[in-house]
Amino acid sequence: MSTEHPTHQPPTAAVEVHRPTPLVPAPAPLPVVPAGTTAEVTTIVLPDGRTLTGYTVPAAQPAPLTAKPPVSRAAVNIALGGIGFAAVCGGLFLLTAFITALTAFITQLVILAAVIFGGWVAVQVLGHRDRASGTTVNIRKAVIKRNHFHS
Repeated sequence: MSTEHPTHQPPTAAVEVHRPTPLVPAPAPLPVVPAGTTAEVTTIVLPDGRTLTGYTVPAAQPAPLTAKPPVSRAAVNIALGGIGFAAVCGGLFLLTAFITALTAFITQLVILAAVIFGGWVAVQVLGHRDRASGTTVNIRKAVIKRNHFHS
């Protein structure tokens, strides 16, 4: 809570505004002079009468252009990736073809074994068998002379 009176106004002060004037054109940064060379000292008189003394600035030489390769590196990487992908796809195709052929071969072996075993079981179950096992010999009057059997 303020102890000042509500009708009391603070004193107003005069405000002074400073607006800087820009230099036209903006000054360029000074280049570094290599060691062993002596630059010329130049004096310039500005339109408002001021005198500036300094070193002359040599014209900036652009950096030499580097030779660009005829094909970009990204294009080479994409092409190599495509070749690798095609090689992998071909290998996978051969692998799946081999697995398919091996599966068909094993299936045929299983079917052949089932047919042979099933045929053997069918012959055992349904085949003709005598009710009595062994050989039946009807002997009425057996005569054995000199170790020979005569009926």
